[in-house]
Amino acid sequence: MKIVENPFSPGAGAPPPELVGREDVIEQADILFSRVKRRRSEKSMLLTGLRGVGKTVLLNHMQKRAQTQDYCCFSMEAPEYGALVPELIPSLRKLISDMSAMDSKSRRALAVLKGFAAAVNVKKVSVGGVAVEFDLDIDAEYGTADSGHLENDLINLFIVIAETAQAKEKAVAIFIDEIQCLSNREFSALIMAMHKMQQLQLPLVLVGAGLPVVLGKAGNIKSYAERLFDFPDIGRLSKKDTSAALQKPVQQAKVSFNAGALQEIFKQTDGYPYFIQTWGYQAWNQAKRSPISRQLVKNTYDDVINRLDENFFRVRYDRLTPKQKEFLRAMAEIQEETKRTSNIASILGLKNTDIGPVRDKLIKKGMAYSPAHGYIAFTVPLFDDFMRRVMPDLPAGEAH
Repeated sequence: MKIVENPFSPGAGAPPPELVGREDVIEQADILFSRVKRRRSEKSMLLTGLRGVGKTVLLNHMQKRAQTQDYCCFSMEAPEYGALVPELIPSLRKLISDMSAMDSKSRRALAVLKGFAAAVNVKKVSVGGVAVEFDLDIDAEYGTADSGHLENDLINLFIVIAETAQAKEKAVAIFIDEIQCLSNREFSALIMAMHKMQQLQLPLVLVGAGLPVVLGKAGNIKSYAERLFDFPDIGRLSKKDTSAALQKPVQQAKVSFNAGALQEIFKQTDGYPYFIQTWGYQAWNQAKRSPISRQLVKNTYDDVINRLDENFFRVRYDRLTPKQKEFLRAMAEIQEETKRTSNIASILGLKNTDIGPVRDKLIKKGMAYSPAHGYIAFTVPLFDDFMRRVMPDLPAGEAH
């Protein structure tokens, strides 16, 4: 078993060798693309789930499927600290240019885009993470999407782009990852623009992905958001799908995992796709022959945990302040998946009101989310285990 032939791919957003357990949501996306292309109303989609469940992989897969239906697409990641518009403008420019040969409608769409950029005072845009001067060799159109009011202007810009696509018998799909990073103003503008697309039955759809906070955030911003979008929950894989994610990639090499190995990996990963890929990768590298056994999987434990700690967990841990680390360590002491904030305060020897600011900052950093009032949970699967490894002792507040 050669390491260079290892089929597993434990990387951020890296497509797994076998995409299993996501058939329903992929079919849902196919229906969305087909109906909108035919000018039938259909909800856009915002995928929600914890870190490491494969949301980015699904977005990329859906984009490829949309392109087979003659969609003009672009994908982007919502900036964690910057603004949406400087990231959005160059993508929209390329999308308009790529629709087909430049004609009067395309030129008008670019002119409206230039006016939009001027109205929101965007002089530099982000291209590949680098800020560059923005300019278009065309006169701006004023009076359409240049009021300086983002919500109104984005609606009018999307209308012009969608009508341009429709005239060319095409459709547009916008894919945005980490959508929870958008400001309330930006998210509101997107929601309102998509509302107008549905009302006018224009061929432009949005497929986004983000942490579980997205559903509540969208509903708080616009009460009708839950009627405008579907929010598929992308969760852990079943035991059957976990086995398929491991067995199918190795079959071509005439390799297999025995039943005990599959059970052990499911036990260690809890069905989370990123961890499945990591365990599969390490098991393959250490195996000398097929089938891969339970004992071999157990022997890889230290290597897998070290890899996860250094490459998956620690990069998030190192961004935390000491107070935030103490808060998460207290969370890890509570066995339930969702934790009462009052219990965390008790462990820290503090009042609920004392821990509020730290809690809010952890949510903003994407390390935790609130599934219900008075509760909090990790956004990173198995992060409680990591916290107990990296901070074996409870914060000193336990004495209180």
